[in-house]
Amino acid sequence: MTDNSSETETDGSNEDGANNGATAALPPPSTPEEKLAALTAERDELKDRMLRIAAEFDNWKKRSRKEQTDGEARVREGVLKDLLEVADNLDRAVSTQAGKAGDGHVDAAALLKGVELVRRLFQQKLERYDIKPFEAKGQPFDPKVHEAVSKVSSPDVPAGAVASEFAKGYRIGERLLRPAMVAVSTGPAGSTAEAKGQA
Repeated sequence: MTDNSSETETDGSNEDGANNGATAALPPPSTPEEKLAALTAERDELKDRMLRIAAEFDNWKKRSRKEQTDGEARVREGVLKDLLEVADNLDRAVSTQAGKAGDGHVDAAALLKGVELVRRLFQQKLERYDIKPFEAKGQPFDPKVHEAVSKVSSPDVPAGAVASEFAKGYRIGERLLRPAMVAVSTGPAGSTAEAKGQA
């Protein structure tokens, strides 16, 4: 009998131990204070992360702005250095002719040749930046690329076409850099008068 009772007691104690182990494995119920503390910690962590992201974004904006400014300055310096070469050649041509003028002799042919060389150099510098002139004379007037300065009657140029060009138009790549300043033909002088009479 003693043995049975001890077995029974042992069995009972084992069951209680198993139950106690199961109870210990479960998480303790959270109190409202613990939940509040966890949410506050999470909020603080998110706030800190957002502040870091905002600071990084601000630094990125400053870096980008500086890189853009530096890039623009480099491009501007490159263009101006090329223009200075043209100015140097003009100075040489003027100083050479000024020296000859002191003798009472100016070589007009040499001066014209020098100016032509400078003009050619200038065109080469413009082409380096993909800046090219376009022809306007004889073309139909297009307000997108032409700027009409005046109207003229012309027997050779049909009405509505460009009769003459005061300043060349330029493109940079496919974009218009400057419109051509032009005079637009109204056709032969007689046809204009007839057109006004018919109107």
